[in-house]
Amino acid sequence: MFEIAICDNEKYFRQELKQMLAKDMMDRGLVFQIDSFASGEEFTALGIGIVKYTIIFLDIHLENMDGFMTAKKIRAVSKEVFIVFVTEYEDYALQGYKVDAIRYLLKGDLELKSEIHECLDAIIEKMNYKIIKRKFKFKEEEKEISLDRLLYIESKLHKLEFHVMEQDMKIYTMYEKLNKMEQKLDGYGFIRIHQSFLANLKYIKEVKRYKVILNNGIELRIPKARYKQVKDLFIAYQREI
Repeated sequence: MFEIAICDNEKYFRQELKQMLAKDMMDRGLVFQIDSFASGEEFTALGIGIVKYTIIFLDIHLENMDGFMTAKKIRAVSKEVFIVFVTEYEDYALQGYKVDAIRYLLKGDLELKSEIHECLDAIIEKMNYKIIKRKFKFKEEEKEISLDRLLYIESKLHKLEFHVMEQDMKIYTMYEKLNKMEQKLDGYGFIRIHQSFLANLKYIKEVKRYKVILNNGIELRIPKARYKQVKDLFIAYQREI
């Protein structure tokens, strides 16, 4: 999942940028979370929590602690997060690259949407991130979905329910056996946590007796016989990322 932070003292621009980013990420079929911060102090107060973010869109003209000082504090914690500077002025581009900013975007640019799209293209390419989509023949419609957006599959009453995050949560159904679907999705980060559940590891927030808790708060049961296997696979996945 792409964790994105926006750090800007203009509330209107925070909302506008969040909408543009959400639209672009949705169009790509990517899983994402966008958090907003009004100051450099607020963001850097996260401390080691900064490392959870993939990208930070950072205003240069923040009050008290400006964007460059904020970026230096970010770099003291994480060398991996992608920093994108956004500002109203062109004069600071060279300074931005001193903290290894990947892009420098102008707020008033009429092409801001396309600049954001190109910026995300560059980040995804650097990450070697591949968007994997598969076409399924659901009862409702034949539909191609991004596997990143498939939270889990539940076997219920002789059919499968696909729980897919789109603009909101959607459920698509088909008549198929979960064992067969497990085989089809083998190698794509899905784990059989129960006879009735196949869950996407990307969405698992926590594994505890005897349930899996997803990032959106949904809880799925784990039978005692599977608990250790599920817990071990989840820990191994966390180490990989």
